Amino acid sequence: MTGFSDSRSKVWSGLPEFDATSGRVVREAPGAGSGYWVGAPTVWVEDDLTYLCYRLRLPRPERGVENRIAVSRDGVRFDDIYSLHKSALDSDSIERCCLYRTTDGIYRYAISYVDPADGRWRVDLLSADAPDAFDPDRRVTVLTADSIGAEGAKDPNVYRIGGLYVMLLSYAPTPVASASDDAMHGTGDIYNTGITRSHSGLATSANGVDWSWRGDVLSPSDDGWDSYAARLGAITYRPPVFVGLYDGSRGVEENYEERCGAAISFDLRSWERLTPWEPWVTVPHGSGSVRYVDVLEHGDGFRFYYEMALPDGSHELRVADARVE
Repeated sequence: MTGFSDSRSKVWSGLPEFDATSGRVVREAPGAGSGYWVGAPTVWVEDDLTYLCYRLRLPRPERGVENRIAVSRDGVRFDDIYSLHKSALDSDSIERCCLYRTTDGIYRYAISYVDPADGRWRVDLLSADAPDAFDPDRRVTVLTADSIGAEGAKDPNVYRIGGLYVMLLSYAPTPVASASDDAMHGTGDIYNTGITRSHSGLATSANGVDWSWRGDVLSPSDDGWDSYAARLGAITYRPPVFVGLYDGSRGVEENYEERCGAAISFDLRSWERLTPWEPWVTVPHGSGSVRYVDVLEHGDGFRFYYEMALPDGSHELRVADARVE
């Protein structure tokens, strides 16, 4: 992609490229080595404040232990204001979550975690008058594996577009070949079994609370660098199209180490890959992983929040800016 536009030459830009290695560290990895990861960011801007949701993960058997909400006045230096531990959900793991505010003034916190009842990923919603006041005991269901006819749903990111609330999700379709429930969900993470693949789905809501599943919007490729996972995690509007950033991987061995790809859509339902042969953004060390990218317009360009692999196998959370030329 390029950040250059010239309508006289029939050229409209996508997103400017950013250098993940030059990004500023927002949160350091919680330890050294594989499995010590901080990231899965989502951001929400309100007035002069930037709210950041991010996840802390430790090696198995701990996995995703906590999601935090932090706030910043400059979008770079954040102070934590809220923490949700997986134990409050009686869950084996918690993943990407997102904060947003509905037009009635209420803050909403969409959380994804492993359902203790069946070992499948699900998404719930917490509501509060302030972004530091969520009560996990008052959560309500957004989507479960059963409600969408799949084997799991997670990693929500919410947008308000033309008055409609839109939620991006990763979901795991039920595999065509039969597999036992224990094989799929015995570890509490079907995405790490290789039995099915990681697809992208969409849900919509008129009020930001009651959500309807709209189905698949981006599937893994047939034979490419993103043939196991194609997890659409962020969008931004670059008229006349939406530009989406997604996490891709070739096989289950690259699960947790996805790299960033890009796609465009006119309607959010059908996406055309811009990166069919190779990822859009990687790093030249470790697994090369740059994943869970979220993006905001910022100044004369864009600001990217992302999880990045380090040479020792840990992951840290960074932010990078890129100008539109």
